[in-house]
Amino acid sequence: MPRLPLVPAFAVAFGLLLSGCVARTALNVATAPVRIVGKGVDLATTSQSEADEKRGRELRKQDERLARLQRDYDKQMRRCQQGDRNACEDARESYAAMQQIRPSASIEPDRR
Repeated sequence: MPRLPLVPAFAVAFGLLLSGCVARTALNVATAPVRIVGKGVDLATTSQSEADEKRGRELRKQDERLARLQRDYDKQMRRCQQGDRNACEDARESYAAMQQIRPSASIEPDRR
């Protein structure tokens, strides 16, 4: 007989837990479209800080490329002054590449 009172108490407790789960599920289902749309908008847009970080990475890469070209140019010019004609041609090419990179490194991005 002691088991009989436990069954209704267990059923009531289980029913309350189940109703909480149902309520939580209903809330999740109701708010899902808003969360999905919000996540899509967040993924589709770029924040100003993300744009700044991207621009900073681009500038650092350009600076690194320019520094490599400058080192190569200096070495090629030393060899050119020692009479190496191939080094003179390589130095001209390096200088031309540096001139192409320099102007783009100082241009501000288009702000919209």
